[in-house]
This record gives sequence, structure tokens and C-alpha cells, in this order.
Amino acid sequence: MFSLPLPLIGLSFLIAIALCVHVVRTGQQMYWLWIILAFQPVGGIVYFVAIIAPAWFGGRTAQNMGQAARKALDPQREYREAAQAVDDAPTVANRVRMAVAATELGKHAEAERLYADSLTGMYADDAQLLLGRANALIELNRPNDALPLLEKLGEQPNAGRTPHTMLALGRVYHALGREEQAETALSWAADHYPGFEGIARYTVFLARMGRKDEAREKLAEIDKRLSKTHSHFRKEAKGWRDFAAQAVV
Repeated sequence: MFSLPLPLIGLSFLIAIALCVHVVRTGQQMYWLWIILAFQPVGGIVYFVAIIAPAWFGGRTAQNMGQAARKALDPQREYREAAQAVDDAPTVANRVRMAVAATELGKHAEAERLYADSLTGMYADDAQLLLGRANALIELNRPNDALPLLEKLGEQPNAGRTPHTMLALGRVYHALGREEQAETALSWAADHYPGFEGIARYTVFLARMGRKDEAREKLAEIDKRLSKTHSHFRKEAKGWRDFAAQAVV
């Protein structure tokens, strides 16, 4: 069996101890101690990427790497912290943070409730809350309830025609069988929505309408864009590509 030379083992142990001290002094979650000590040297490398590198380098890439590593190790961390923030101070900002975290975990009913509870008083017409609740209702297969919220957004000059609103409208219209309106909204979203979700959902729409040749053209466009996508965003982009491809086959 392969083993490290004694000097390297000693160095690895010293580095692990130093990282453990960093965990304690900076108030990190205590599970990092177990990861660092139980999985040397890999655990230490993961801790460096997730915690130390973003703090040292401060760049967007380092921060994204850290966030991705922390999310992979503890996907419910943000949800727990957001829930605690709501318990401490049930402000609209804290409820929105928890709703976003709940959505990422697929807890759409909880997200919908949090958005609904926030849509009162001075926030009754808030664009972010209206869209957030509408998207939660779409995921809950309640397009009839989502449509009035999106129509209310449409009355606001700066919120009615954004990529996110148009994508949601397209999904609602499609669910309600209003296909002409769905295509108008989804095709616009495909051209303007950041990332791959807009074009992927339009591709699926075309395939479901029996327009497989057009859907294949869109899938080819996705593949072309995917080949030029930065590696950091490729995993999410490929997920949307696979989502579209399943409908085209």
C-alpha cells in the first residue's frame, strides 16, 4: 500500500492542526474539524477552497468556489441560517431570504407561504415578492393562482417585461392551454433570459407542440452556447441542456 514519507505525514498533520485552529478562531461550523481531521489531506484542501480562499483572495471566482463547496457539503445550511434569521427578526427581507433557500431545496409550498405572508402593507405590490410567489405557485401546479400575480406585475412599467416575468408568464400560459400567448412569452424569454433556463424551456415547449425540428435547432443552439460556457457554470448549464434534450428525443 502506498504511504507518505514520515516528514510529509508530519507536515500534513501540522497543517491540519493549523486549519483546526482557524476553524475555532473564526467561528466556523464545528463539523469542519471532523472533515479536516478525518479526511487528511483532502479535508484540509476542501476547507481551504470553501473558507480560506474566498477570504484571502476576495475575487468573484474564489467566492463562487467557496459557496459551491459549502453548498455541496451542507446544502441545507443557508436554509437553516435563514430560518434562524426569521425566528430572530421576521422581517420581509429575512422571509424572502428563507423563501429563496426553501425554493432551492424544492420546498415550494413553504416558499409560497413566506412570499404570501410578505405581500402586505407597503410590500403588497413588490415586484420581487409577486414574482417569487408566482413561481412557487407554478411549481405547485397552480397556474390559475399565479396568473393574477403576473398580470399585476404587468401593470408595473419596470417589472412587466423582464426575462424572469416573461418566462413565468410563458409557463403559466402553457399550463392553461393558451399556447399562442405561451409561445410569445417563451420565445422572448429564450432570447433575453440570462443563462440556459429560458432557451431550455422554450425548446421543451416546441417539442411538446410537435415542432421537433425547431426544437432540435434550439437544442443545437444550446450545445453551441454550452461549448463556450465557463467551466464554473457548466454543471448548471448542462442540467438545463439535459432537461431540453429529454423532450426532444
